Amino acid sequence: MPLTNPWLAEPTPTRKLDRERLEERILNLLSSQNMCVLATAGPDGPLATPVRYYPLGLTLMFTAAPRSPKMRNIAADPRVSVGVFAPLVGLASSRGAQVFGTARVLAPDHPDHAHHWSAFRWQNEHAERGRSLTQPPEETLVVVEAQRVVYTEHWLRREGYAPRQHWRR
Repeated sequence: MPLTNPWLAEPTPTRKLDRERLEERILNLLSSQNMCVLATAGPDGPLATPVRYYPLGLTLMFTAAPRSPKMRNIAADPRVSVGVFAPLVGLASSRGAQVFGTARVLAPDHPDHAHHWSAFRWQNEHAERGRSLTQPPEETLVVVEAQRVVYTEHWLRREGYAPRQHWRR
């Protein structure tokens, strides 16, 4: 039987990408997707929530209703994990990242809010809700700066690299 990707049948390589190439691949993934799964922990146990995000380098940002379960969990324990993945067709196309960090909740008057908000594409959400595109909202922003990333891309095996790579700030 012919194999579409014979390199997947070979032993899994263990070679690591250099930091610059790994960061480039992580940035490509984060910039080419807009949905993630945010994992938080709370009094009722773990919570995994689909969230639309916007990247700013290796920082992910999203808005959330202040009284949502994820926001209550973040207030109790700001350590989070964020899963970002590209659509999967088969093992060869498997590509994703687990981003680990501490969620920071930035109110509109927080000194870091304007810097992050400038990269947040709020216009998309306003257009969906029929709101004015001339007046930016005053919303709380949740920011997760990557402290650690576990990046998986099986296509790396073709080039002799391990499909799972680890990055730390």
